[in-house]
Amino acid sequence: MAKKSHYSFQKFQREKMKLKKKQDKQLKKQEAKDRKADETENGPVVDPDIADIVPGPQPSQEPEE
Repeated sequence: MAKKSHYSFQKFQREKMKLKKKQDKQLKKQEAKDRKADETENGPVVDPDIADIVPGPQPSQEPEE
C-alpha cells in the first residue's frame, strides 16, 4: 500500500494566502471595471484647464501687416 502524504500546515497557509490574494485581485479588477463604467455613463471627465483648447492649427497671435 502507498503511504498517505501528510498535508502540512504550512502548505495549507500558503494555499489560503494564494486564494485570498486571487480574490483581492478579482475585487480590485471589478472595482476598476465599475469605476470605468461610471465614467462612461457620466461622460468623460474633462480637466477644466484644457476644456477650451481646440486641436489643430492655431491662429497666429501676431498682427498681420
